Amino acid sequence: MKNTGYCRRTLVSGAEVVTPDGILPETVVSFTQQGIDFIGTKEQFERSPAGREPYHKVAGEGFFLLPGFIDIHVHGGNGSDFMEADPAAYDKITAFHARGGTTSMLATTVTASRSSIGNVLEAAAAYRLNPMPGAKLAGVHLEGPFISPKWSGAQNPSHIVHPRRDWLEAWTASCPGLIRLVTLAPEQEGALDVIAWLSSQGIVAAAGHTDATYEQMEAAVDSGLRHAVHTFNAMKGLHHREPGALGAVLSNNRIVAEVIADGHHVHPTCIQLLAKAKGPEHLVLITDAISASGLGNGDYKLGGLDVIMAEGVARLREGGALAGSTLTMIDAFRYAVSTAGLSVVDASKAASSNPARVLGIDGETGSIACGKLADLLLVTPDWTISRIWVDGREVAGG
Repeated sequence: MKNTGYCRRTLVSGAEVVTPDGILPETVVSFTQQGIDFIGTKEQFERSPAGREPYHKVAGEGFFLLPGFIDIHVHGGNGSDFMEADPAAYDKITAFHARGGTTSMLATTVTASRSSIGNVLEAAAAYRLNPMPGAKLAGVHLEGPFISPKWSGAQNPSHIVHPRRDWLEAWTASCPGLIRLVTLAPEQEGALDVIAWLSSQGIVAAAGHTDATYEQMEAAVDSGLRHAVHTFNAMKGLHHREPGALGAVLSNNRIVAEVIADGHHVHPTCIQLLAKAKGPEHLVLITDAISASGLGNGDYKLGGLDVIMAEGVARLREGGALAGSTLTMIDAFRYAVSTAGLSVVDASKAASSNPARVLGIDGETGSIACGKLADLLLVTPDWTISRIWVDGREVAGG
């Protein structure tokens, strides 16, 4: 992704600016690569110190200005997968998803061998040391291998193991601060100890690919579990006499719930129910995108398993289970607003400010506010991206 030019200051004028507190009509936003330094009216800007400096003006009239999306569950895109542990592959993935509005993301693994996961961690740590051309890697999400064999979904069952604190300690020692989120099955042997340890390290412990009962989920929450991956998918469902993992996710607001809003993984009515149950502060939109995202129908791989994509839907060749998605974040946002009925403000929270809070980076990004990084999207009323800025630097859009 090429830099399309940079001026010392950029001014977006007249846009509908989406914030967690509401939409600011016909508002001016000024920013540099150091961050956002003005939000207000044109007249206020002209009287401000920023208004006396040279700037490049972008007409925002008729557009929405959104905070950049933060995708905390994404495996790949544009023909590449994070498991390749290769900087060229990471460039392809981050550039592709930036065009879909993602300005920060977690490189998400699949259930694999210990050595393969270690290679991804080393590659991601090295990648973060250099300028990133597209979306920023905010860290790594380990999806497995500590999951339930009963709910493996599109994860490779041959590599599933019980939660291993010793593995996590070794990985965090070799790559400090890199692992931001770990998906595991809370009912597995040793899980509660691992959840407590993750919480003590500031790493988000998430339930996923799980057969946990309601009571097991509640015990996990008491130990520090705070997140659920792709809610409804690959977890024990709701029953009126045993609420299961899903019942715990729906009813316990200590748990933040992800959802894949693509029209295939979850019915829009269920997204509406989830949004009502969790409230606007506890819902997160993700893509769960795989390498096939952005490409056509054909044969692909996910964690060594054969995947067939047809009409935009990826499934395992053997068994037919859904194998991640082909979403981008702007697709998920558009579906959440236009089909599932979320408000623009609530969808923005789910795509930006809520995942930023999950990762503990909400002080620097995830919403449009003075002092925060200029991770911004200029979007049409039909949710087509017009301009994209990452850290105040414009990148080529879609």
